Amino acid sequence: MPSLRAALLIFGYVIVSPASIGAEVSTLVIGTATPGGGFTVYGEALAETLRETDPTLDVRPRPTAGSKENIPLLESGQLDLGLVEGTAAYEALTGIGRSPAPLSVVAAMYPSPGMFAVRADSPYRIVADLKGQRVVFGAAGSGFVLFARYVLDGLGLDMHKDFDAVLLEKVKDAPPMVLSGKAAALWGGGIGWPGFEAIAHGPKGARFIGLEPDDISRIQRKYPFLKTMSVAEGTYPGLDRAIATVGSWGLILARPDLPDDLAYRFARALHRAQPALEQRLAQARETTPANTLTASPRTEFLHAGVARYLRETGLMQ
Repeated sequence: MPSLRAALLIFGYVIVSPASIGAEVSTLVIGTATPGGGFTVYGEALAETLRETDPTLDVRPRPTAGSKENIPLLESGQLDLGLVEGTAAYEALTGIGRSPAPLSVVAAMYPSPGMFAVRADSPYRIVADLKGQRVVFGAAGSGFVLFARYVLDGLGLDMHKDFDAVLLEKVKDAPPMVLSGKAAALWGGGIGWPGFEAIAHGPKGARFIGLEPDDISRIQRKYPFLKTMSVAEGTYPGLDRAIATVGSWGLILARPDLPDDLAYRFARALHRAQPALEQRLAQARETTPANTLTASPRTEFLHAGVARYLRETGLMQ
């Protein structure tokens, strides 16, 4: 009996005395995107992993129309955090076509090299082959659509004049259009992207179309913020050689008045959670403090609480 009593006392101590009990739990609502896209998958994995790593942070994903909606929702304080495609983030933070948004960077997500996916039995092999064809450029509110406009404009092309462009309400509706032959190609980016995975694992397989070196040079002369990127051979079934292209970093942005301490706690928890997050999602291996520093368009765009954490890690002076 004494041993049983001791065991019960120990068990009682464990269940009533963990460090998280009595600690203040902070809720963070994070805007993702429409079902079927990479942001939704990333946001859900992020929330689950952070809740396990730091029970005092209750991260709640909120489906949205994507980057175009996340930015105004952040500005109005209806979201605490938002996943934003790199070109949309760059426009908002630097004030291209609008006043600069009073938002800040709390983390880099992963790079998004842009490319097209077509069925492997199609005749399309370069971007010029897709002119005049029906191409799905994504969900109307997605930053990928904005990204595509920059890439095409750099090539002297127009999304609506040179292609039969399709913009959808939900990106999950895109792969069936390519698989069935109702569309020639799907535009997207990054590794592990659900739309590309669906086409690559389809009965006909996939071929991926990137950019030629001259194309990359033309685009970067006009839009230098788009970086040279590549997608490694074997990233998707059917990708039998590395694809060169341009891209940008997806970012997690914060509302204007997110408290410094809360941003600091998020950055610290995200760093600690990174190995577990990577186990859930391969592209999350890029979600590191070092990449947050380099992916932010300027260091002054970093949230003050995040900058404090980066200084603690020795990445910032």
